[in-house]
Amino acid sequence: MRITIFGVTGLLGKALVEEWREDEICGLGSKDADIRDEKQVRDAVQRTRPDWIVLAAAYTDVDGCESNPELAMAVNCRGAIHVARAAKEFRSRLLFVSTDYVFDGAKTTPYETGDPRAPLSVYGRSKAEAEDVIARILPECCIARTSWLFGAGGRSFPEMILKLAASRPEIEVVSDQRSSPTYTPDLARAIAHLCNANASGIVHATNCGDCSRFELALEIVAQERLAVQVKPATSDKFVRPAKRPKYSVLSARSISRYGIVMPRWQDGLRRFLDQARQSVRA
Repeated sequence: MRITIFGVTGLLGKALVEEWREDEICGLGSKDADIRDEKQVRDAVQRTRPDWIVLAAAYTDVDGCESNPELAMAVNCRGAIHVARAAKEFRSRLLFVSTDYVFDGAKTTPYETGDPRAPLSVYGRSKAEAEDVIARILPECCIARTSWLFGAGGRSFPEMILKLAASRPEIEVVSDQRSSPTYTPDLARAIAHLCNANASGIVHATNCGDCSRFELALEIVAQERLAVQVKPATSDKFVRPAKRPKYSVLSARSISRYGIVMPRWQDGLRRFLDQARQSVRA
């Protein structure tokens, strides 16, 4: 198959290019095609003529989206609509990468694909609105929601914890936000599998298991044997521009229908930390 990936310079995009080995890949960054420009998107799809388009391009700075709502909507919503329209015109299938932040966190059990969307932030709203319009343009599209992405080649929570631990004897981390940390290579392989399986509808794709930010930080410190004390704190101690859902664990029921079982988040974290150590040595 021919695959066109929008957003190859991002955290997930880099992993998609690295992990996707079975098909013909064309990777596009914003310099190749700015998804805010409908003509650039159309020209790119016309030129590459993909069987599948994977839309990984996004404005993912959650607090930045809160401060720049017009940019958030231009990239995450209208940009996604441009890609969907081009996919329809050139008869390409589309997989759109979305987020657990389309939910408000009011549940205490994992979110199913059909649960009502109720985003708390501009970022979540931009993705929720994109999901809605894309599904109307392309009823057979696949919307892959994920959560708490981390990986090599970009900013992520584990990277932040490692930097803080290197300079402080003690760090505080919020203990009242819970979801599933997801390693980008694992998600990339799941996305490739979904496209090859002609997946459609909404699919939840995260590493198995869940934890709080505090528990994730504890695991990072334990795996790296760092001499730093991690203390729990509540979200109201760290006021951020964008409100986060307290609970956004995504049910694995939808992805299991395609025979996909993603590794546990602790295993993904171990591989990320191994890679980080190797990069330092290099």
